[in-house]
Amino acid sequence: MKKTVFKLLAKLNKKILPSLTKEKVDLSKASKLQMAVFAYKLWVTKNSLD
Repeated sequence: MKKTVFKLLAKLNKKILPSLTKEKVDLSKASKLQMAVFAYKLWVTKNSLD
């Protein structure tokens, strides 16, 4: 059940949230909001793969 929820969130993230790698954002120069989006997407992806 938990894994299914995270897979759904991952699909929504891909469609709604911006891709920081396609925008070529340098993480050392990223804003706090960009870092928060990156961390959230990373957390969801990690949990959907477990």
